[in-house]
Amino acid sequence: MRETQGVAHTAFHLLRVFTDTSGSGGNPLAVFLDGAAVPAHERQAIAADLGFSETVFVEALSSGRVAIFTPTLELPFAGHPLVGTAWLLAYQGTPVEMLRPPAGEVGVRVQDVRAYAAARPEWAPPFRWVELGSPEQVDALEGPPGGHDLVGAYAWRDESRVRARVFPLRLGIVEDEATGAAAVRLGEVLGRAVTIEQGRGSVIHVRPRSDGLIEIGGGVALDARRDYASSAGGATN
Repeated sequence: MRETQGVAHTAFHLLRVFTDTSGSGGNPLAVFLDGAAVPAHERQAIAADLGFSETVFVEALSSGRVAIFTPTLELPFAGHPLVGTAWLLAYQGTPVEMLRPPAGEVGVRVQDVRAYAAARPEWAPPFRWVELGSPEQVDALEGPPGGHDLVGAYAWRDESRVRARVFPLRLGIVEDEATGAAAVRLGEVLGRAVTIEQGRGSVIHVRPRSDGLIEIGGGVALDARRDYASSAGGATN
């Protein structure tokens, strides 16, 4: 982080997490690798200014400690930020086996363009899942089913794939492109490995493990590295 005429500058990486096999789709994510240099009282405003569903501040590379913010609040756990951060750290040459959001220790692993995170279902926000009769019914939704403010809707495409949409209004997000925490909850509900096709083209792989953890993962792509001037109110290319 550097100072220029009283304005604090740092940089973030812009990723897309849970891309499809061609590298398309995915949920945008901002990651500040030098998060410890960003004052804690500024982080929520930065996340709101950037406007992504989540923004990560890496507080300590050595321990994997991270802070995660939506545009309106800090989260103890979220899936796509941890998957994306694990991949970025490996890409930068500083891989870790564990990330530590406030909820607890999350084991992570990276394989080429994919990254995975394993977590306890109870760490995720209490997403409600509603099963519909067909993928077309999921696509036809004009808002959260039942008027719930933390809900996902899904329908089976075949024996291993579901079409899903997630509406985490309670977290300050109208509809999420790809939601790792909700995928953890669905993995617990279904009790089996499943591939979630969410949003406009995102893909989440979900696998319940024998130790009670739910592993989620998918492709990650790096789109840009951008400077952010905190008191200037925004990011620059």
